[in-house]
Amino acid sequence: MKRSYLILCLALLIAAQAMFGQKPIKVLEDSVQFGNYLYPGFNVTIPEASYDKVLKDWTKAQESGTKSKVQTENGEMTIFGAIIKEVSAAPVNIYSRIMNEDTLSRMLVCIELKKDQYVEAASGDIQLTSAKNYLKEFAKKQYMDFIKEELAAEEKILRELKQELGSLENSKARTQRTAKNNRNTVNDEQEKLLVKHNELSLLSNEIINKNNEMIAMPVGPGRDAMATQVKELEKRRKKLQKEISKGESRINKARSAIDQADRAIPRNEDEQAVMKSKIDAQQAVVQTFIDKLNNVKLY
Repeated sequence: MKRSYLILCLALLIAAQAMFGQKPIKVLEDSVQFGNYLYPGFNVTIPEASYDKVLKDWTKAQESGTKSKVQTENGEMTIFGAIIKEVSAAPVNIYSRIMNEDTLSRMLVCIELKKDQYVEAASGDIQLTSAKNYLKEFAKKQYMDFIKEELAAEEKILRELKQELGSLENSKARTQRTAKNNRNTVNDEQEKLLVKHNELSLLSNEIINKNNEMIAMPVGPGRDAMATQVKELEKRRKKLQKEISKGESRINKARSAIDQADRAIPRNEDEQAVMKSKIDAQQAVVQTFIDKLNNVKLY
């Protein structure tokens, strides 16, 4: 019980960390420096997302729908003639830089509509809002992709725990079937031994009687024939004794297996109880990441 409680507390701690680790996505208007100059642009923060993935996906997003390619120099990315229909019907130039910070990736983005004309407050609220929404959706997808990876990892752990529980349940069922079969074996062999012991008792009495008859007989063919009969009866007795010994051995072996099963089943049930506690705890962790993902979807 104590062990199960500790497992649950640990899971709740992990879940709390995941919940409190949830951070907002920010898309702020900012003056962005490229080279030696400042340009109107946006400062975008993407919590927890992988820098390498953000860089790869941002490059792909800029190059989508155009033959133009992103050029990178000293960490500054430039693309001329990018197609971003959400922002402008005409091609635009994009200047950007991505920085890898402790718990987030930061994007500095400047969108040039025409020469020296940038998306900013002066370009109109509709275009400014469209650009912010475009960048926010990109950041949101990156954050959601990261959480989905976290969720997939936790769901994998949950599946593995359930598989372990299934293995324990199957093992218990096999042990119970084996114990039942061994109990049937004991009962069957005991019934057979009862018959064989009765047969052995009758056979032994018959041998004694035949021996007495043989001793009383005069030496001759009749006595020799009786001796042959006694010898055959003794062979039958020896065979019967061997069968009884084998039957007793089977009973002892079955009882030993039953004892092992009787000890194994409670251990298995204890292990199942612990595993069920782990599963309950892990389900709580998984639900936390599902809630986290759903919350980010609402951003």
